[in-house]
Amino acid sequence: MIIPGSSAAEARQVLEALQRQIAAIAASSDIKGIIITGSGEGFCRTAAGTALSHIQASELASLGQQVMFSLEKTGRPCIAAVGGVCSGLGLELALACDFIVASDTASFGLPGIAAGQIPFCGGTQRLARLVGKSRAKEMIYSGEMITAGEAFRIKLINRLYAAKDLMSEAVRLMTLICSRSPNAIRIGGEVINAGYDIDLQTACLLERNAFALCFASYDQREGMQAFLDKRQPGFKGE
Repeated sequence: MIIPGSSAAEARQVLEALQRQIAAIAASSDIKGIIITGSGEGFCRTAAGTALSHIQASELASLGQQVMFSLEKTGRPCIAAVGGVCSGLGLELALACDFIVASDTASFGLPGIAAGQIPFCGGTQRLARLVGKSRAKEMIYSGEMITAGEAFRIKLINRLYAAKDLMSEAVRLMTLICSRSPNAIRIGGEVINAGYDIDLQTACLLERNAFALCFASYDQREGMQAFLDKRQPGFKGE
């Protein structure tokens, strides 16, 4: 649960709370997947605030970027389920998840420009990689919110649901994902992330090596045997 705020202190509190939660998740072998959502009708609209020195701003951005990278490196599939306003730090958090699903009542934006700010937790880079440079510039330069329908159209979000179905559908999707091999999901995610910004030939070499690595795992052997036995596999993430 994220509590909306507007000060630098509140933004830091949110980030530190996230940092603790992510560390606990990474240390737990019982947690197979992560769904991040908000409370009530919102997701998160916390901003950095305005009363910051240059050094404080740099420290806050360093913390924010560290938190988002740590979320990406948990090795667990992570879905942002957005059912309301998702702006500022909230959108940056959603962008650090593997993908976003949303209700038709959701809205998205990065309004920091109105206070002379830009995103600070990696939002400029993740947004541009997801929706393209020109669309990212439009959202960041204008600070305007966009509807869930528009977010779906520009591929900011993967799936769009009726508000009443959002969480049940997010859980259903995560349940499906968590029935797959945790080992293959972790390796696949690492290859996608590592290969996204390099040339295709080098990225495909990463894929080749990662594919071969899968065949040294219990999960691959179990998956193949389960297919031959016509039964559900019992993956262990090994």
